[in-house]
Amino acid sequence: MKGKRMQMFKVCSQKETEVFAEKLGEILNPGDIICLTGNLGAGKTAFTRGLAKALGINNHITSPTFTIVNEYEAEIPLYHFDVYRISSPDDMFEIGFEEYLYGDGVSVIEWADLIYDILPLESINVRIDISSRTNTEERVIEVEFKGNRYLGYEEKLLDKWSLYGGNNEDTCG
Repeated sequence: MKGKRMQMFKVCSQKETEVFAEKLGEILNPGDIICLTGNLGAGKTAFTRGLAKALGINNHITSPTFTIVNEYEAEIPLYHFDVYRISSPDDMFEIGFEEYLYGDGVSVIEWADLIYDILPLESINVRIDISSRTNTEERVIEVEFKGNRYLGYEEKLLDKWSLYGGNNEDTCG
């Protein structure tokens, strides 16, 4: 497996978090896995809304905190996991976790760090951090493409983000 590839992006609002995720969503394929991490309120569900939009899903996207997984049908289905409340990574197998991961949709896993031991080696890892600056909407999004499956994704994302007008400047405003 080739080395990891990581990029950092700055977004300045919840809407821009969604737009960024939409740009990532535009390059996704069936079977892709996005592992989301970040503190409470960082924007993981907003990020998932953007991915869903790119996949042609217009449903109201909510975090499946109590159901663990929400399924959204589209040409490429979206499987949205929130594992914050699971008691053990083994609980994931009881809901058919592997069938989702290796199925025909895109899997998005909020709080992926809680089940790190059972995640595939190849994935797109996304960490969303609230900026330490005074602007509470500002976020830093780190995207890491792990594995040969994702070769070329980084360049495609950079192109789409650049065409949108996004930048990696140090500040918003």
